[in-house]
Amino acid sequence: MPGDAGTEQTTTVIIGTGLSGLAVAAELRRHGVQSIVVDGLDILGAGQPANTSSLQRCDAADSDTLRERNEILRHLRNYAASHSVDVRNSTRAVQLTMLEGPEGATAPQWQVHTPTGILVADHIVLTRCAHSQLRRMLNDFGIAVGRNVAAAMRAIGIYLVGVGELITPSPKEVLRQAKTVGQAISAKVNPDSGQSSGAPRSNSSFPATGGFAVLTC
Repeated sequence: MPGDAGTEQTTTVIIGTGLSGLAVAAELRRHGVQSIVVDGLDILGAGQPANTSSLQRCDAADSDTLRERNEILRHLRNYAASHSVDVRNSTRAVQLTMLEGPEGATAPQWQVHTPTGILVADHIVLTRCAHSQLRRMLNDFGIAVGRNVAAAMRAIGIYLVGVGELITPSPKEVLRQAKTVGQAISAKVNPDSGQSSGAPRSNSSFPATGGFAVLTC
């Protein structure tokens, strides 16, 4: 069960402490945006049994790609350590709850429940999920899903990095996605900075408090 030891407020919670999560955290740090990185892989609809058979690693098997990934990961870990990026490898996200945002807000806030407490954030970044699971999660939240899952997620403040339909994106593609997401979140946090998010802003309304999905692995 999620813990209730305390509640922390942050701008962004990144779920996944691997290459994708650290790449986003580093990009946000460069833009001066606060984030907390926690562990957690799968996102499942409420009450659904855990099934990770379709989410096994699909990284390219060739040695050059693996070396490149490991080298980038080493640099990102060093960057996180030297720039005080808040990475909590031993903390796992176990539940995600959607809250009503402040009055006039066009997107909700989020509670990320962990075994030791709750993290409250305006933005969530997911780094390892199947699209079918994302669709199920959105349905659990009462949100209509069109053909573009990523756009539906962005409209409610959830961003995807390193999430592919069939295989894990290449390291360079992960870095590209991380940069795009970092800029998009930064533009929303600092709207007067002149940055463009690269994604259309949405005025979609969102359901009332109470929706949740379970994150497990």
